[in-house]
Amino acid sequence: MLGLAGTACLALGGETAGALPARELLAPSSVHAALGLVGVYCGLALLTTAWVLLGRLVRGTDPPTPRALVLVLVVWAAPLLIAPPLFSRDVYSYLAQGAMVDAHLDVYTHGPARLGGPLADEVAPLWRHTGAPYGPVFLALAGALAGVTRGALPAGLFGMRCVAVIGVALMTAALPRIARHCGADPAAALWLGALNPLVLLHLVAGAHNDAIMLGLLGVGLVAALGRRPVAAAVLITLAALVKAPAALGLVAVVVLQLRAGRRPVPALLTTGAATAVTTVAATAVAGTGYGWIGALDTPVSAQNWALTSLFGRATRALLEHLDSDLAPLAIPVWHLLGLAVTAVALVVIWWRLRPRPVYALGLSLAAVAAFGPAIRPWYALWGLFLIAAAAPDAPDTLIRHRTAAVAGVLALAVLPDGGPADTGRLMLAVSGVALAVVVLWQAHLAAQAPNALGGTA
Repeated sequence: MLGLAGTACLALGGETAGALPARELLAPSSVHAALGLVGVYCGLALLTTAWVLLGRLVRGTDPPTPRALVLVLVVWAAPLLIAPPLFSRDVYSYLAQGAMVDAHLDVYTHGPARLGGPLADEVAPLWRHTGAPYGPVFLALAGALAGVTRGALPAGLFGMRCVAVIGVALMTAALPRIARHCGADPAAALWLGALNPLVLLHLVAGAHNDAIMLGLLGVGLVAALGRRPVAAAVLITLAALVKAPAALGLVAVVVLQLRAGRRPVPALLTTGAATAVTTVAATAVAGTGYGWIGALDTPVSAQNWALTSLFGRATRALLEHLDSDLAPLAIPVWHLLGLAVTAVALVVIWWRLRPRPVYALGLSLAAVAAFGPAIRPWYALWGLFLIAAAAPDAPDTLIRHRTAAVAGVLALAVLPDGGPADTGRLMLAVSGVALAVVVLWQAHLAAQAPNALGGTA
């Protein structure tokens, strides 16, 4: 009930402070927007508290069953299904790109500005002239949705959220199965991998396509663990044709075949053939061509707060202060260094964790997110999803605790309209959290009062 109260506050606050359509946006200084922002952060604090308390139950002597945890997820997610988009405007880009596919425009060459009209106006100015960075499977889904909704914004937003919810459902179905194969606790895997606030905020409320990528990746890994390598390769390739990082899952498919006693050459050939056929077929069906290969280097925001971008900007500022001609090279060099660090990290992870390929895959995806040229809070879910299912329960439980802490912190990192923060809005967010603390304290006192009376009697 506490988590439901949290998501209900999120949904209600989002009605005035969320990532609303342009014609419905309120000035951040307006009373309604301010109250909405306070409500969102109050709800976020309540939801996070409920999640932490649920985690204690999962680790307790009488933990809830996976079925009960799935029911909790459904209850918590319910208010967010009808809420406006929260914490990002990416869903508007998805709809505009889908409309471009439906109109047979080259979505990799042109940005939504080429489409024009109301949908293009909803896209953040930074991305209106940027080609799509997504694969043909997702663009085919977005194009089909555009054809059904005919540009109607409310129907499109709801449809895109339904696609994300399908992805979350696939994740939820895969998590306990992967956990059992890996010797982990299915209930703990669901708590960390499906019920954590990042999933609810960014995959359900934000309707990010990472949900369908992770859902397909999870189901593909279930097939691989069940010794169905062809089906696994097909599903994971489809996931990679939504967003490219999922392609690392193909390494796990090959390693799992080798562990099952298959020789390297047949394992590589089987996986490679299934991947190639799926890629060609999916690209042909989508009709978008192979522009997605070139889209892998889509430029990132100049203000992106990835580690390499932060170091790059700091280095550039120092070089500019020294009047060096090398200043323009600072950010590209740091991005290349980040790619090199990622490559080294992947080699080390897979070498040390060869007997545990799913866990190695989770850590690898976490490394890609951490050292890549762009990062958003929901990128942490790439690795968190599989770490939740495959991290060892004992003796090394620190990885789960640290991952949970990261999820809790990142849940607070983005404002509900997806815009930049300023001092006034940060103060409102803090006020929302303070309000939640007061509510929780009063609830605690109310719960203690009957116990005190009973003890006196």
